[in-house]
Amino acid sequence: MSRYFLSVILVTIFSFFSLHSIASGTELRESDRIIEGHLLPCPSEVACVVSLQEESSYYIDPISYHIERNKAKEILLKVLTVVPRTKVIETKDNYILAQSKGKFWGRMDDLEFYFTPNSSTRELRSASRSNKFDLGLNRRRLEQIRLALKELNV
Repeated sequence: MSRYFLSVILVTIFSFFSLHSIASGTELRESDRIIEGHLLPCPSEVACVVSLQEESSYYIDPISYHIERNKAKEILLKVLTVVPRTKVIETKDNYILAQSKGKFWGRMDDLEFYFTPNSSTRELRSASRSNKFDLGLNRRRLEQIRLALKELNV
């Protein structure tokens, strides 16, 4: 009897979190992703880091590069192909959108890279679509990408 009760509770909890993820997804339209020449700030409803708002707990340093922009973009795209459970969704002249799927719960995170005009920096943003608590995963993922680019001398 207690095993059945425990199974029912676990299924209920899992169903709640799955439905909550679907209902509160924050997927953005392309035109909403860059405003006034910058990536969007982080919303308080989800786990997120962004290379804006230096005083904020959401802040992460942008990634600079010292080679030609198209070459830097090409190398970043190659690095993204080896990030686990990540695929590039959209690429434009100065913008890359990728999605990473969580290892255990399968939740989706959006990774964004914006090559700022007249500068050799990339703005970064990684945001969960539905989860406020990611245990630092968004930040660690971007720092691993930063490290890979540094090792490639980009």
